[in-house]
Amino acid sequence: MFNPPKVWLAPAKINLFLHINSKRKDGYHNLQTIFQLLDYYDELQFSVTDQGTINRASGNENVTPESDLIIRAAKLLQKNTHTQLGCDISIVKHIPAGGGLGGGSSDAATTLVALNHLWNTNLNQQQLMALGLELGADVPIFINAQSAWAEGVGEILSPVNTPNHYFLVVFINQHTSTSEIFSHKALTMSPMIGKISDFSELVNTHNDCLQAAIEQTDEIRLALEQLNHCTNLIGKARMSGTGSCVFAEFSTQNDALAAFKKMPKEWMSFTAQAINTSPILKWAVAKR
Repeated sequence: MFNPPKVWLAPAKINLFLHINSKRKDGYHNLQTIFQLLDYYDELQFSVTDQGTINRASGNENVTPESDLIIRAAKLLQKNTHTQLGCDISIVKHIPAGGGLGGGSSDAATTLVALNHLWNTNLNQQQLMALGLELGADVPIFINAQSAWAEGVGEILSPVNTPNHYFLVVFINQHTSTSEIFSHKALTMSPMIGKISDFSELVNTHNDCLQAAIEQTDEIRLALEQLNHCTNLIGKARMSGTGSCVFAEFSTQNDALAAFKKMPKEWMSFTAQAINTSPILKWAVAKR
């Protein structure tokens, strides 16, 4: 039996590569990617009530409650488990929204996992992941709570152990539209890579969404150029997901921090280390 934390963490992710394999009949795309979790977090707090209402006490004020994935996740769990309990939710956002780092999806995943325990609704991890998929294709990866090789729309997951390298992540303070990128003429398609054992991160770093994202905002290209001039960079700078965050990989924290100091101040930048498991893993798989 675990004592629940006062503050629940929701990690960011980056895509070490992103290959779009085909378009599905349901409008989604089949893909292959590696989701790399980072030790950079949003912070959530939950206060259970017996009134049945879901209330956002603080945070995310720039998002309407109807479109807030945290509120939607809580209501989805409540509806599917028929609990009479409610909660007040507070969030401190650190992960930039709309940057391809999965912050909203991670927040939703942490909400599902946390409230599953706090409400004693007793769903298992696979049931939570199925609920998460109703909220978005990236939510299951965060309930899975491990860095993973992903296929399908991102819901077919195989855990991977990646090096504990350090990353400099740059958000250009502009958002890209995922729907526009997936319908853009510049979107490329890649054949299936094959099995995980066939994958070499430094060979297959291409992101099929990159050119479409650059055509939305050329500042992505400028940020990549800036990062590619960094000292001791591993491989080349890359874009995460459908943008607009880009990142560079380093073997040491000092190298990442040295590059961070050279980034233009008009961009939001941060350093983080790769992690292979999320802080919510023990809660996602816990049995009562």
